[in-house]
Amino acid sequence: MIPKISKILYATDLGPGAPYVFRYALSLARQYDARISILNAMEPLSSFGQSLVELHISHQQSEDIHRQAREHVKKDIVARVEKLCEKELTSDPEGRKRVADILVLEAPPALAIIDEAKRLGADLIVMGTHRHTVLGEALLGTTAHKVLHMAEIPVMLVRIPDGYKEEGL
Repeated sequence: MIPKISKILYATDLGPGAPYVFRYALSLARQYDARISILNAMEPLSSFGQSLVELHISHQQSEDIHRQAREHVKKDIVARVEKLCEKELTSDPEGRKRVADILVLEAPPALAIIDEAKRLGADLIVMGTHRHTVLGEALLGTTAHKVLHMAEIPVMLVRIPDGYKEEGL
C-alpha cells in the first residue's frame, strides 16, 4: 500500500541549510499534492536566566520586556520564512499555495515538533541535520535525534552538506 502524505511538517531553525532542506519538503509536497506547515521553535528563557534578569529589574518589567522581545522575534522569523518561500518558489507561482501555515512557537524544539505534528495530523516530518560526533550526541542529544526517536510518524532527515551556506536568509 502506498502511504498517503497530505500534510508535511517542515521544521527549521532557519540556519544556512534551511533552503536546502525546504527543497526536499517542497519536492515531496509536489509529488504527493500535499500541504506544508513550516515550524520554527524558539527555546524559552530558562528559569535561571529569568532569575538573573530579575536581580536587576522587577518580575513585571522582565515579563513585559520578554513578551515584547518574543513578539518582535516571531515577526522577524515569519518574515524570514516568507522570504525563503518567495525565493524558493519564484519558478513555481502556484507553489506558495502548498505552504499551509507558518508557525513560530516558544518551546523546546523537539517537543514543539512532536506536539505540532500531532496537532496538525501531519503524515511526515521533514527536517535537516548536521554531522555530529557520537560523544556529542550521547551527552547532549540533537533535536533531530530526539524527534526521530519520539515521533510516531515517519521523519525524513535531510543531511545538510558540510560547509553548505545559502545566502540571503
